[in-house]
Amino acid sequence: MSLYVRLLHSLRSLAMTDKKIMNILIGFIILAVGAFMVIKSEAMLNAFGRIEFFERQLGTEGGSRLGYKLVGILAIFIGMLVMTNMIGGFLEWILSPILRYNKMQ
Repeated sequence: MSLYVRLLHSLRSLAMTDKKIMNILIGFIILAVGAFMVIKSEAMLNAFGRIEFFERQLGTEGGSRLGYKLVGILAIFIGMLVMTNMIGGFLEWILSPILRYNKMQ
């Protein structure tokens, strides 16, 4: 019986370790894409062109280049949340006024 319980416990801890590693890898990929967008905003502009919304709203401050940088910073933030497994709590906090989410006390 003791061996069975140990085996079950080690399998559970292995599964949790795989989930943690996967969160770190996915978060790092999102973070790297965001960093690339911030660093290479001119290359992004040449590859994908101008974005009309950012040109209209941020036209005098940099337009599409600034838009690519803002999207990149948002991706870096989301990547860090995924990497540290805090994305669930953050989404819960952001969406709580919309969904009228109240925790039971």
